[in-house]
Amino acid sequence: MSEFVIKKLSSPTEFQFSEISKFVDSHPNTNFFQSINYFKAALKSPKLKPYIFVISKDNVIVGSMLVVNQTQINLPLFNKLSARNIISGGPLIENNDSKILSAFLDFYKKNKPFAIYTQIRNFGDISGEKSIFEKNKFIFEDHLNIVVDLKKSEEELWKDVHTKRRNEIRRATKEGTIFENSTSEIELNNAYLILQEVYDRAKLPLPKMTHFKALFDNNSLKLFIAKNENKTIGCMLCLAHKEVLFDYYAGAFSNAYNKYPNDLIPWEVFLWAKNNNFTQFDFGGAGKPNIKYGVREYKKKFGGELVNFGRFEFAHFPFLFNILSKLFKFIQKIK
Repeated sequence: MSEFVIKKLSSPTEFQFSEISKFVDSHPNTNFFQSINYFKAALKSPKLKPYIFVISKDNVIVGSMLVVNQTQINLPLFNKLSARNIISGGPLIENNDSKILSAFLDFYKKNKPFAIYTQIRNFGDISGEKSIFEKNKFIFEDHLNIVVDLKKSEEELWKDVHTKRRNEIRRATKEGTIFENSTSEIELNNAYLILQEVYDRAKLPLPKMTHFKALFDNNSLKLFIAKNENKTIGCMLCLAHKEVLFDYYAGAFSNAYNKYPNDLIPWEVFLWAKNNNFTQFDFGGAGKPNIKYGVREYKKKFGGELVNFGRFEFAHFPFLFNILSKLFKFIQKIK
C-alpha cells in the first residue's frame, strides 16, 4: 500500500483551500498559477476548468499541482477533442523529493482530466527533476523566458535598456503619453478592447472578459495603462504573487504606435513594481530558441536575463494530437 494519499479536487472545501494555500505560499517555487486565487478565477472563465491534485503523507500536504483543462477549438465535438491540460509553474513538491514527484506523476496520468495532451510550463530550473519527468514519458522542449531583477537600482535597470528603446521611452513622454496604474473597472474594459484588437490581428484566442474581471476583483490583476489626449491607447495586465509581477497580457492600438505606449509601459511598470516591493518582473515567455519571434526581440530590448526553463509535454493520444495540431494551425491561417 502506498505511503502517500493523492486526491484530485474539482471543488475543494474552504478547509482544503486553506491547507493548500499554506503549502503553496510557503513553497520556494510558489507562483500565481498554482495559487487558490488562480483556481477561483479559472472557474469563472468559460473555456477553463481547474483541478487541484494534492499529495499527502501522514495527513500533511507534501505536494500540490493546479491543472487547468482548456478548450482550444470552440466548435461542437472539437471543443472536447481539442482539450488540453496546462500546468504552469508546477507541480510543487516538498524538498523536490523524487519519490513524491514520481508517485504524483503516476497518479496524474491515470486520473487526469480528459485531454489530448498535457503541457507543463516550467518557471524555474528543473534540471534536478528532469529525469523523473522523462521516465514518466514527459518530453522536454526548450522554451525561453526573460526575467528582470528588480533588486537592481533604477540606474542599473535604465542602463540595461537598449539605447533605441530608451530614446523611444523619451519620445513617448514628448508625444504626451502618460502612464497610470489604474483600479478602474472602466479602464479594465478599455484595456480589453485593446487586447481584442491585438489578438484578432495576431489570430490568437483571448479569454473572456469574465476571466480578467475575476482576477481584478480578487486584486491579483494589476492594470497598467498608457493614455494620450485622455484616451487609453495601450495596456499591460500583470499578475501579482508574493514578490513576483508577471506580464500576463499586453498591447496597444495599432493606430497609436506613434505615441510609443508599448515602449513607455514596461519601463514604468518596472519602476512601479520596484517601488512596491516586487523583486522580479517575469516577461511571461519568449518563444523557442532558434525560431524567429518578434515578441522576444521586443522584450530583450528592456534588459533582463534570457532563461531557458523549458516545457514538458505528454501526448495522451499521439495520433489525434498530431492531426489536431495541424487542424489548429489551419484554422489560424484561414481566420
